[in-house]
Amino acid sequence: MNPLRIGLIGAGMVSRHHLIAWASISDQARVVAVADPSSENAARRASEFEIPQTWASAEAMLAECELDAIDIAAPREMHAPLVRLAAKHRLPVLCQKPLAPNLQEAVELAAEVEGSTRLMVHENWRFRGYYRDAAAWLREGRIGNVKQAQLTLLTSGVLPGPDGLCPALERQPFMRRERRMLVAEVLIHHLDTLRMLLGPLRVTAAQLSRSSEQLVGEDGAAIQLRCGNGAAVSVFASFAAHGHPAVQVDRLEILGDKGAIRLDGPSLTCSGASPGERIYDLATEYQGSYNRTIAHFVKSLRDVSPFETAPQDNLETLRLVEDCYRVSGWEALR
Repeated sequence: MNPLRIGLIGAGMVSRHHLIAWASISDQARVVAVADPSSENAARRASEFEIPQTWASAEAMLAECELDAIDIAAPREMHAPLVRLAAKHRLPVLCQKPLAPNLQEAVELAAEVEGSTRLMVHENWRFRGYYRDAAAWLREGRIGNVKQAQLTLLTSGVLPGPDGLCPALERQPFMRRERRMLVAEVLIHHLDTLRMLLGPLRVTAAQLSRSSEQLVGEDGAAIQLRCGNGAAVSVFASFAAHGHPAVQVDRLEILGDKGAIRLDGPSLTCSGASPGERIYDLATEYQGSYNRTIAHFVKSLRDVSPFETAPQDNLETLRLVEDCYRVSGWEALR
């Protein structure tokens, strides 16, 4: 079977992780064209990954190239129009999160393109190895019924370092101008992962805050959620946490009536009747989540099987994001 021919839209920072993932399954799929308004960015990625064609626009690429699927790694404001463009050409599409800037637009987009394209949202956080293993332990019943859970993300990324620069904003400058920053850009991953681990969730309380004057949006969040079985879940996060490193490290505690699962950076442990421990290389898992996401997309296309992060699933994550802003009153107060 010939490899699928993939067209990549977007040649910015995140595209490199996409391309490493595509290269890891080159016997199944290959990126044969990349489109980006920046000819410099497109040429750099084409040279680095031996992509034969570059285009200044997605429209030109889709009009001229023979492709089997599209990978969208463009800025979020372009996601919806690019998904519509791919659907017009009846090409399956993998689209970086979020599917659209807000829930309503995402709902409308999903309904509009249903039947004309197969669409998967690139929500890769849940594909990290330690979260897949934690999910397996939960399915095995190793900690019994979940009673409580807490996820913590504390980083000093938007605080000036010794050089006067804010590491998170140097890495992703667009964060400065996002009116919806921490929840919509970062914690969307964690909310999606908690859904994958614990099932349906509902936001019961939320408080958002901002410490850094270099941001338009929020950099702190305290969110309370409830599982379908009534278990309480809390998310405590800040990008302006003094005394913490600039790097993002997840910490998660899931307490059950027969045991507990704890993630502390690279360490995942299970306590109780069925103990276990695994250690991960965080850099490997970061790239590995892209690899697994893209491999799942290709496998589902080949097998004609459902996408794990199909639009209807991802809309549930976007509802949680929307509820965080609504319940907190953050935007009404701005």
